[in-house]
Amino acid sequence: MGALSITGIKPGSTSLKLTAGKITKTVPITVLSRNLLSYGPAEGSGLTATVNTDGSLHVTGTATRQWRGLSWTFPCPVQGTVKLSGTSIAGLSFNIKCLDAKGQQLGDQMNLGNSVMAIPAGTVSLFLNVISTEATPTAKDGDLRIQLEYGTTAHEWMRPDKADSSGGCNT
Repeated sequence: MGALSITGIKPGSTSLKLTAGKITKTVPITVLSRNLLSYGPAEGSGLTATVNTDGSLHVTGTATRQWRGLSWTFPCPVQGTVKLSGTSIAGLSFNIKCLDAKGQQLGDQMNLGNSVMAIPAGTVSLFLNVISTEATPTAKDGDLRIQLEYGTTAHEWMRPDKADSSGGCNT
């Protein structure tokens, strides 16, 4: 028996028409984003994030202090190796932490310096963190396009499937 692999170019719904002899079957297909992140509007630690129409995050405000900012926790959608990439705003950084069922960090955090990592065994959720790196934080007003995807290669940024998750501050 053979196998069929389909790669979608753009997220959304479509269908696949299969014909074998005189039998034709139409199968619904949902194409998911390669961006595995889940985030949405958030406010805290002096920063506010809203979601732009293209799905990127718009961040404004001044962090209350260095290493403070916004965060989102969401179920881990994959196991295996992932790649973190994206655009940043001067003075802000982002990272991903893998959490176990008790909310404890497993392994190292992922950031642009170590952007390819294996999701550790026992990971049940991911923690996305957007933080100020400045000793004396300054006002921010810009867009972030953060992407976490399966594999080792960064592709063109794509809106995540879920961009309406509540976030909060990381105090």
